[in-house]
Amino acid sequence: MVSILIDNNTLLRSYELEDANALFVAVNRSRQHLRHWLDWVDKTTKPEHTLQFLQQALQQQNSQEGLALGIFYKRSIIGGIGMHHWDHSLKKAQLGYWISKDFEGKGIIHECLIRFIDFLFNKVGLNKIEVHFIPENKRSAKVAERIGCKIEGVLRQSHLRNGKLEDIIITGLLKSEWHPLHSEGEVLSPFRPA
Repeated sequence: MVSILIDNNTLLRSYELEDANALFVAVNRSRQHLRHWLDWVDKTTKPEHTLQFLQQALQQQNSQEGLALGIFYKRSIIGGIGMHHWDHSLKKAQLGYWISKDFEGKGIIHECLIRFIDFLFNKVGLNKIEVHFIPENKRSAKVAERIGCKIEGVLRQSHLRNGKLEDIIITGLLKSEWHPLHSEGEVLSPFRPA
């Protein structure tokens, strides 16, 4: 179990199987907003789909292939944050995140990313994180910029979203470039440095 305290109201923690219904409800409430950016939303049509995701996420966490955490605000799921494409030899991974429409624009993703990236660099032992987004996703571009990511390139027509080929902007941040604004907070983790 990974648990990262953000503030008195906000916590990042590993999902548990019992979170399946609450996670489905959180996704469902923001379905129209999220589906524009995230392909998996249209494939998540019932609580059983979130249960399958949680089973896979826990398996990946146990085998140290990835990490998916829920963003809990006052004990309710309002979003998710995670790392995937974890390359142990290169000590890098790709980040992903989402937040319910009602909580967008409040700085929650930014604060969660600060603590999460600090955890990945200092506890997990990563040397690099990447954030990928389509050019149209101005919010993700701004989030990546605020945490210090630099644009490393554009993969032209390399992503299929809603039946349309789109470019992907690749941004990256090295541990040596990481200067968190906040790095306090309680972190509980079974992860060992790669």
